[in-house]
Amino acid sequence: MAENRKKVAIIGGGITGLSAAYYLQKQCREQNLPIDIYLIEASSRLGGKIQTVRKDGFTIERGPDSFLERKKSMGILAQELGIADQLVHNATGQSFVLVNDQLHPIPGGSIMGIPTEWKPFVTTGLFSWSGKLRAAGDLVMSRSGIEEDQPLGTFFRRRFGSEVVENLVEPLLAGIYSGDIDKLSLHATFPQFYEVEKKHRSLMLGMKKTRPASSTPQAANRKPQGIFQTFSGGLQSIVEALEDALTDVTILKGSKIQGVHKLSDDQLKLVFTTGDNLIVDSAIFTLLHHQLAEIFEDHGILQHYDEVPLSSVATVAMAFSKSQVVQEKEGTGFLVSRKSDYAISACTWVNKKWPTSAPEDKVLLRSFVGKSGDESIVELPDHEIEQIVLQDLRKVISITGEPEFTIVTRYQKAMPQYLVGHKERLLKAKAELAAHFPMIQLAGASFEGSGLPDCIDQAIRAKDHVLDYLKPHLT
Repeated sequence: MAENRKKVAIIGGGITGLSAAYYLQKQCREQNLPIDIYLIEASSRLGGKIQTVRKDGFTIERGPDSFLERKKSMGILAQELGIADQLVHNATGQSFVLVNDQLHPIPGGSIMGIPTEWKPFVTTGLFSWSGKLRAAGDLVMSRSGIEEDQPLGTFFRRRFGSEVVENLVEPLLAGIYSGDIDKLSLHATFPQFYEVEKKHRSLMLGMKKTRPASSTPQAANRKPQGIFQTFSGGLQSIVEALEDALTDVTILKGSKIQGVHKLSDDQLKLVFTTGDNLIVDSAIFTLLHHQLAEIFEDHGILQHYDEVPLSSVATVAMAFSKSQVVQEKEGTGFLVSRKSDYAISACTWVNKKWPTSAPEDKVLLRSFVGKSGDESIVELPDHEIEQIVLQDLRKVISITGEPEFTIVTRYQKAMPQYLVGHKERLLKAKAELAAHFPMIQLAGASFEGSGLPDCIDQAIRAKDHVLDYLKPHLT
């Protein structure tokens, strides 16, 4: 009966909110659940940081450009939406680290900067001999015995020394979170390394043992396949497919939540900035934590989470004719050592990494600027950022003339930093919500992983918790 229907609101229309709405709609259909679903997004578009520009035969990502295939939730979602045939792998190619104005190949066999093959590590010019000997100490070093959380930098410097960390580990790991590895939490970002040390003692030996091996001689001789995936039309393809699929969901764009109130009958009143309100029985908030702190300020909860910093980054995509760009070293891109005198922190040769992203006679370079603790460049005007990036690129790559076009995208205070103690802060936040608003769930980049599959996984868990909460009222 109509009076028995329940309402669930999902606040935030990024990949987390879209996924939560999709999987809630799916279960409601399969089980004939009397639930009305609302997806509420403050901006005029869905997708959050996912935004693809399709221009003159180019496919340019303003935000994330891919996801790890081994994290299966994105592939499963694509299959359900009927767009799995659009999935493409990145082209495998050499990646480099820029140290002392020289591009050094990332040593073969490195897993997130951890060597698992000796010859590439010994022969690389990335490190001095003293740096290599210090890193080799990992082979005989005892376990740290530290069980509590610690900074990534502390953990890796103890195992490998400063040089290997600064020239290889830091550019790789810090780039993923746009953060400072001397502040980022080991347990919240890369707990697998803590477990490898705990089980195998040596990270080098442990990662070598746990590295997937080719099961057959045929597989060993097969051309390697990239570990990342995207869609041939860009990541926005998943956003468009999800929006099209949400036929049973009321989507409210341009609608911003200002506050929440718990009603006497355990319902929740969502108050919009317009003064309008929506009464629901449960809600999933997928916003960044600083937005949540504002919404729940009057209730005195989630305020400790507002202390978690957000870093700012910008991406600069530049299109050239092939005749304008000469790459002395063929590869898919490079990272920049933090101690190098460059504004950019990384550059992807997009047309090499994703061959479908540009016309055959064009080159697409995508650079990243903004480093933890030094983010002022992100606030500069577009033309100034473009010139700074172009000046840096010309130190590394032979580029003549100006770009055919440039797209600058800023993400100001948008990258959550999982600092030491992150898991404890999250547990406290969830406990506060459970005590004051048991009908609310949290999910998204601020909480349990910022990668696209991580956000989908969180959305599914949040959906399950909502249905468990509503279950006694649905029968």
